[in-house]
Amino acid sequence: MNIQIFGTKKCFDTKKAIRYFKERNIKAQFIDLKEKDLSMGELRSIKQAVGGIDNLIDPDAKDKDALALIKYIGEDAKDINLIENPQILKTPIVRNGKQATVGYQPDTWKKWE
Repeated sequence: MNIQIFGTKKCFDTKKAIRYFKERNIKAQFIDLKEKDLSMGELRSIKQAVGGIDNLIDPDAKDKDALALIKYIGEDAKDINLIENPQILKTPIVRNGKQATVGYQPDTWKKWE
């Protein structure tokens, strides 16, 4: 199992996800989205695994301008906009190879073990 957790150090659900894997002695790599952006390949892989870009966007994100912009731009520009504005992503994004989840989803992660 090759677990990657994308999120921020301040996100409560991201902290819970890190703790979930640590408690089960499952190695997980944490990627802080404030320090390192998702690559286009990572974003596309995650987007496909979770069923589209709309499942990645946090409707309660604080950056209302970026949130509004992403609703009205073309599909091609949405990926670039998400990479440039990770604060509107719903976190944590937990990836295991081609599988991925958005948010705290321990029931799904149990199936990966």
